[in-house]
Amino acid sequence: MRVLRGRGETIEDDRSYTRELLQTTRETGESGVRVWRPHRQIAFGRRDTHENGYEAARVTASDHGYPPTERPVGGRAVAYTGSTVAFARSKRIDDIRTGLQSRYSAVTTDIQVALSRVGVTAAPGEPDDSFCPGSHSLQATGKIVGIAQRVRKDAALVSGIVIVRDHAAIAAVLGDVYDALGLPFAPDSVGSVARAGGPSDPQAVIHEIEQALAGDDPTIEQI
Repeated sequence: MRVLRGRGETIEDDRSYTRELLQTTRETGESGVRVWRPHRQIAFGRRDTHENGYEAARVTASDHGYPPTERPVGGRAVAYTGSTVAFARSKRIDDIRTGLQSRYSAVTTDIQVALSRVGVTAAPGEPDDSFCPGSHSLQATGKIVGIAQRVRKDAALVSGIVIVRDHAAIAAVLGDVYDALGLPFAPDSVGSVARAGGPSDPQAVIHEIEQALAGDDPTIEQI
């Protein structure tokens, strides 16, 4: 198992390392893991870009001090404050038609184990009108984890975010962003590890998630 630590100097540079993680798995067959803190930003999904209020939402994000960015996948806008933890695990696959749910289940279980080790019991599901609503989420006093999956011909990447702290700040900016997009959003649906009684230190969460996703004796590479 290969583990990539750190982040790129810019938002786009940082994203390139996750793309490289998946590409290396495609080329070598070796699974990879990355757990890190992305730069402060609002990452809009592909569906957001088709909304009439998209340009206004980008301006709103900037006015709140969050650079607006786009990610080449579905879903809705997600806020990264600088303390938000992102994770990704790449795995070689033989058939794109099988294994989707089993990969989701495996990563979901690993994240639940990691959170339990920092004192948070997270259950599947999310409150109504959550940010970036989806079928693969975890909640504990609000939504704290969202998980997605990208599948290529010979490899898959299961990735997501964990809100460690700053749930009030995230609720504030996403409230205005989702309003500009014309989308339902309940500010109190945003949870965090800290709100659920866990630590507010992102590094403590990163440590447990990396260990849960990568297992013992991984090969460590520093960005």
